[in-house]
Amino acid sequence: MNELTPAERRVRDAFASGAPVDFRTGSADDPEDGVGWGPGRTVRAEVLRSLLLGGERRPGEVAALRVTGARITGTLRGRYAVAECAVLLAGCHFDETPDLCGAQLRQLDLSGSVLPGLDATAVRVDGAVRLAGCRIAGPVRLGGARIAGALVLEGARIGVPEDGAAGERDEPVLRLNHAVVEDDLWWPRLVVHGEARIDGAAVTGQIRLDDSVLKNPGGTALQAENLTVGSDLHAMRVRVRGRVNLRGCRIPGQLNFAYAALSHPEGVALRASSMAVGELWLREAAPVEGVVNLRRSQIEVLHADPSVWPSVVQLEGLTYTSLLPHLPAARRLPLLEREEQGYVPSAYEQLTAAYRRIGDDDAARTVLLAKERRRRGTLPAYARLWGYLQDAAVGYGFRPVRAAGWLLSLLLVGTVAYAADHPAPLKDDEAPGFSPLFYTLDLLLPIVDFGQEKAFNPQGWYQWLAYLLIVTGWLLATTIAAGVTRSVSRS
Repeated sequence: MNELTPAERRVRDAFASGAPVDFRTGSADDPEDGVGWGPGRTVRAEVLRSLLLGGERRPGEVAALRVTGARITGTLRGRYAVAECAVLLAGCHFDETPDLCGAQLRQLDLSGSVLPGLDATAVRVDGAVRLAGCRIAGPVRLGGARIAGALVLEGARIGVPEDGAAGERDEPVLRLNHAVVEDDLWWPRLVVHGEARIDGAAVTGQIRLDDSVLKNPGGTALQAENLTVGSDLHAMRVRVRGRVNLRGCRIPGQLNFAYAALSHPEGVALRASSMAVGELWLREAAPVEGVVNLRRSQIEVLHADPSVWPSVVQLEGLTYTSLLPHLPAARRLPLLEREEQGYVPSAYEQLTAAYRRIGDDDAARTVLLAKERRRRGTLPAYARLWGYLQDAAVGYGFRPVRAAGWLLSLLLVGTVAYAADHPAPLKDDEAPGFSPLFYTLDLLLPIVDFGQEKAFNPQGWYQWLAYLLIVTGWLLATTIAAGVTRSVSRS
């Protein structure tokens, strides 16, 4: 500290009172070009460290390190240090990665700076951590951090593009796993090349990822298993190239992917299984490229147009209260046919329940009919044959009018046929007057007896017609009874 350059003396003299030191000249101030900045705006990292740990404090003043537009050489080493002051190094160029692992700080603001990386694992910050507009080649390590304020990464760029090459990197370029943030994660317009990992993190406020770009071709772009959020996670218009893993998240408000584009054609694009979410929004989102996994998740409101879903989904155990927008059942049913496991009864039951909650019983019956038809494909041949008969006759009990149509058609055929050729009576002196209508009804309806069937004996093909009407009547009656029983049990 006794051999300071003029630039370093400016920083030292301002530290005790917390006065800002601005090295910007108005030209060539982009920190990307900071390696070319001369001695007039260069400060050694060891000088900054000495000020943080033992710099002069004046009575009545609040010491703080406030430097803008400096080139910082060497490694800023603050591992496990306790600095009773704010650290604001904005728009600076760091030659080496700062080491703040386990440090305790009042505030950390590196906004607009360029760094090769940042190691702040298990850091403790009494206020906010601001990395807005930073350009960090990576990695950024904030795992286990405890931040009393917000973590701001608005407009930051982390990692280096891989020119579209596939394959996962050695480690996440942004690591925030098991961190505790007592305010918001404010990350709009963030650009990450590589994996962003926030497994097990707890955020008291909300997460904003609107207009961000996350790219990790062939790997995981956002890894956030067991993330806990106090209110909402907004990711409107986000662009993701790689897997998004939200397994086990707890988000009481919105998980909002409106207008988003999720792409991971190589496998699962969105893994959102075992979640508990208030509202999941995919409104106006681009069709997802890759598998969507919503198994065992609990969602109050699911807002998604059928066009959003990919060709393969995993929905087993998914529960939801309501679906938006309200659409006919015919628009929703094709999604259930994309289930990777094939026929999943619970998926049909959930869709049925959603329609019933809004009073759309016709749509609910349509879904249950589709369920029986899908189930039919899993049965042996003889059971499928019986299923086809129930479907054709009464639509598995959900189309009872169809049975009436069949009965009326057969009644008309029999009445016309037997009116043209009356069958001979079995006993001339005991037979009632012949009625082709009631004779046909006697043949068709097994539990009805008008006394016609027992009194007359048709011959030739009229006899075969009688056999056909009897058999058909029994089948229709049995099918109607089974269908009505099923329908009543569902109501």
